[in-house]
Amino acid sequence: MPQVEIVIGGRSFDVACQEGEEPYLISAAQTLDIEASALSAQIGRMPEARMLLMAGLMLADKTAGLEDRLRESDAQIADLTDALAAAGSVAPVAPAMMAERVEVMVEVQVPVLPEGLEDRLAEILAAAESLADTAEARAG
Repeated sequence: MPQVEIVIGGRSFDVACQEGEEPYLISAAQTLDIEASALSAQIGRMPEARMLLMAGLMLADKTAGLEDRLRESDAQIADLTDALAAAGSVAPVAPAMMAERVEVMVEVQVPVLPEGLEDRLAEILAAAESLADTAEARAG
């Protein structure tokens, strides 16, 4: 099982992962490091367990916000799809209008979470909680 050294909030950790998952772990660690570094900049030095917990909670909050936006976008897409279907069945095209072709471009931006991101964030949060428990046990 590969070991990857990650840095979060200026602290190094050796983390094991499945073969081939190294890039995802590194990417997730970089995301967590951004949050931890922002916390350190705002609050200053804090215990490792607290830093990891707070950074994990901030990421969980961002993920929840993205999930809400995704649900809203899905609902908008469903509404637009229904409206298009209804428009096609309500207003038949007159034969005289059939000779002219009109193309309409519709652009819908849908925020998409990378596949498996939610699971990876949950794994990172679990690892952070485990590290926090270990740190507290050593400190206590």
